[in-house]
Amino acid sequence: MKEYEIAIVGATGLVGQEFIKVLVQRNFPMNSVYLFASDRSAGRRLVVNQQEIEVKETAPESFEGIDIALFSAGSEISRHFSLLAAQSGAVVIDNSAAFRMEPSVPLVVPEVNPEDIEWHNGIIANPNCSTIQMVVALYPLHKVNPIKRIVVSSYQSVSGTGLAAVEELTVQTKQVLEGQTTIPHVYPHQIAFNVLPEIDVFLDDGYTKEEWKLVEETKKIMHADDIAISATCVRVPVFTGHSEAVHVEFSHPMLPDEAERILAQAPGVKILDDTAISLYPHPWSADGSDEVFVGRIRRDTSHPNGLVMWIVADNLRKGAALNAVQIAEEMIKRDWLNPREVKK
Repeated sequence: MKEYEIAIVGATGLVGQEFIKVLVQRNFPMNSVYLFASDRSAGRRLVVNQQEIEVKETAPESFEGIDIALFSAGSEISRHFSLLAAQSGAVVIDNSAAFRMEPSVPLVVPEVNPEDIEWHNGIIANPNCSTIQMVVALYPLHKVNPIKRIVVSSYQSVSGTGLAAVEELTVQTKQVLEGQTTIPHVYPHQIAFNVLPEIDVFLDDGYTKEEWKLVEETKKIMHADDIAISATCVRVPVFTGHSEAVHVEFSHPMLPDEAERILAQAPGVKILDDTAISLYPHPWSADGSDEVFVGRIRRDTSHPNGLVMWIVADNLRKGAALNAVQIAEEMIKRDWLNPREVKK
């Protein structure tokens, strides 16, 4: 039986811990798991498959004998250690933005473009969380009726920023409820009971880097450079789960019922759409789930070829850890990774 040597870089972070959960829950064929993080987290012990494993500091020699390395430690760490890991023979699946737009690096959502995995050179990029959930929902429709234009507004949870942001929302919420003054550290303004139309840095054109990612990554994944896309990304005081209001212009008219029929058969998608009983996706119900949830599918009254829909997913799972593990599973299924044979 073939099993794999797995490394997780950034193991103590929110996505790193989600990597562990997903690997165990999906019975990924692991022989051994090695956990790495910064020197600050080295020495901690995390439980994997009922076994305590010590977290070690990431080093150039960390990847000897590793088959698959899952990275979620930020772009700077990825740029340095991903190349070393690939040179050691590991296939890196990187959750940072470091390699996403490199022409030689596949950017993959398995429900959309699994065939791109085949041409990897040791590094595969995991897309941005908000991009993943949108393309999972839109690509099945695009295959039937090519999309010409997308206008998307995202409502993104604080866990997308990391553990410090989750803690900041917790503290600030308590402070506001107790009538205390808040002092923001992670975000430029108070996030509790507030919304901030600023995710990542602002660019010269007035858009943010997050909005740029949503545009450019969608085009790369869907192999559709001609789709016009505009995005506004907003941070909201939600712990887990990203939501998106998406306006789509197709080449030809598409009825909401037709879109719902297509999406009901699409991999990774779950329809929640019955306004009579207030059934639609929302972050609280998506937390801990693997699916991309779609609801409120309706005609766009501003365009004869348009539809509007509401898309929600757990950003730590499908938006990060689950998608990366699915890439690894796809490599194994298609025999695009040569594992070591483990004798039992």
